[in-house]
Amino acid sequence: MQEPKFEIRAVHTESTVTVYQAYAPVIGLPAAKEGRFPAAWKRDRMTWIKPSFLWMMYRCGWGAREDQEVVLAVEITRDGFEWALEHACLAHFEAGLHADHDAWRRQLKDSPARVQWDPERDFHLRPLPHRSLQLGLAGEATRRYADNWIVSITDVTALAHTIHGHVKNDDLETAQRLLPVERPYLMDDSLMAHLR
Repeated sequence: MQEPKFEIRAVHTESTVTVYQAYAPVIGLPAAKEGRFPAAWKRDRMTWIKPSFLWMMYRCGWGAREDQEVVLAVEITRDGFEWALEHACLAHFEAGLHADHDAWRRQLKDSPARVQWDPERDFHLRPLPHRSLQLGLAGEATRRYADNWIVSITDVTALAHTIHGHVKNDDLETAQRLLPVERPYLMDDSLMAHLR
């Protein structure tokens, strides 16, 4: 069965959704230990959260890229995640969704969150035909994320390295068993219409 081109897939429960980020140890290790981001984490910068584990692996090189050595699974409230989506703007102009480039730029400037749909990745980090959600948070959204939405932060670097080891050994069956199970995250179409 073919995947829908634009569909959020994530590890989620009735009340939470898990997203991934990767940081240098100075941020990632205390964040996992304390369950919140340390003072070194800059609230005034846009922070990107990703529901796709494999897209995060593509971005951080399985936790091997400089300043992305610690991979975090951040469990946040569904209410917070959906607030960000409802208040987000596409990171690029899309004819039919935006009246013109100027209207899109104004919306982008005024939005506390932005969305990119990037190609999902397979175990070898090659692009797939369907898209993976990247959600950028700034301003109010960043503050809400750090102060209100986080339920837990878990260091999953060892898991990333273990799965990568199985991929390198061409043992994709074991890699698949270890991969977090991401299911479609269903939302009312009217809440996502401005992001597709």
